[in-house]
Amino acid sequence: MGQLNAGIIPVTPFQQNCTILFDTDDKSAVVVDPGGDVDRILSAIEQNGLTVKEIWLTHGHIDHAGGAMELKEALGVEIVGPHADDAPLLANLENQAKMFGLAGAVRNCTPDRYLTEGETVSFGGHVFEVLHCPGHAPGHVVYFNRPANFAHVGDVLFAGSIGRTDLPGGNHDQLIASIKEKLFPLGDDVGFICGHGPGGRIGEERRTNPFLR
Repeated sequence: MGQLNAGIIPVTPFQQNCTILFDTDDKSAVVVDPGGDVDRILSAIEQNGLTVKEIWLTHGHIDHAGGAMELKEALGVEIVGPHADDAPLLANLENQAKMFGLAGAVRNCTPDRYLTEGETVSFGGHVFEVLHCPGHAPGHVVYFNRPANFAHVGDVLFAGSIGRTDLPGGNHDQLIASIKEKLFPLGDDVGFICGHGPGGRIGEERRTNPFLR
């Protein structure tokens, strides 16, 4: 097993961090949150000689799941996650697209497998614990790799901010609880990639994030 590494491809006008997690030795990989611009994602996979094993979703919003079905068909792999509580969002992606003037750009998504708290997912020997972290979306999950002290937190937590809770299914109190009860206990040294913008470390957010005082 080689080192766990990550590459980020900001996609669509939402500038969502589509993330490719990969093993530096065997070049196995997963794609987290392919929100769109699938041609760019496929190009990055090909240019780096990666073999994608699965597509992982953190939640069911259009900017994170909009390209999942197209990428699934292109690669012949399964879509895993998020939690089943986001099934209504994933079944409504085409209507979400109309609201943003993107009709025809995305397709509704049906994951091959939903995830629950305490499960694990893996590729190339790299095992990620699944944390159910509702608040931004009812079925939002976080992927945590304990050996690497690394988490992909989607839109739960940002550098200096938190996920918005004014969208359907959002709940501010749930989001704060998810951060303080699920993410903070992972440890201050845990680094994270988030759904938009730069990542950071859990400890820095615990100490300085103005939304978490």
